Amino acid sequence: MPSRRDAIADDLRDRIATGRIKPGDRLPSEAHLAAQYMVSTPTLRNALAVLQAEGLVEKVHGKGNFVRRPFRKITYVGGGRTSGTYIADLAPLSVTVRTTGVRAHGHLTTLLKMPTGSPLTEILCLGHEGERPHSLARIYVPCDLVPAAVLRESLPYEAVVMRLMELRPPLAEVREEISVRLPTPEEASTLRISSALTILAVTRQTADTAGRVVEAALLVLPGDRADAVFTTPYVIDERAAEG
Repeated sequence: MPSRRDAIADDLRDRIATGRIKPGDRLPSEAHLAAQYMVSTPTLRNALAVLQAEGLVEKVHGKGNFVRRPFRKITYVGGGRTSGTYIADLAPLSVTVRTTGVRAHGHLTTLLKMPTGSPLTEILCLGHEGERPHSLARIYVPCDLVPAAVLRESLPYEAVVMRLMELRPPLAEVREEISVRLPTPEEASTLRISSALTILAVTRQTADTAGRVVEAALLVLPGDRADAVFTTPYVIDERAAEG
């Protein structure tokens, strides 16, 4: 038998799915819903937290709980086939770009295989759908390859990608690490998502023909608005085929 929390979440989920409560609608106040379902306010909030974690409901501070409008999904194309294109299908989004100079520290020293304090160019890309944050990418490049001054903040995302492709040496390998996890407090705040909503986190290292890591990208894609596609080409051994 489902708990009261799950029963309330199921009922509200059904009302959303059948259109009785529409995207953008504000839910009744928590006090009103608690009285309607004859439960305590903490139990009602736990039920709402289930729907928030599923991405169906969002709580706007000072305004209440709203049924979320569905986000347009984008696709991360993996497998190293997209040299320089980190997220495909960006056409529906506007992307703001901020470029700054930083120093390698912590996990960046491991990703880029360089000493602590080495100068880097950080390219922060925040995707928006309308006024709503959609996706987050941090790209790091050694300053001797791409000085921060080369990538002016006024450049659009597509121009930044093209500039990176022009300046860096020929690539030999792309390594991607994919994980599903909860967002950090900073990521949840930047993307305006629930701390209970899982994200697709992609760590991408790009190396040149000499084996040097020339770029590292940290991508954060909320799970309710992203897909990932990987294609692995097979190389046929001609000698085995002839045999």
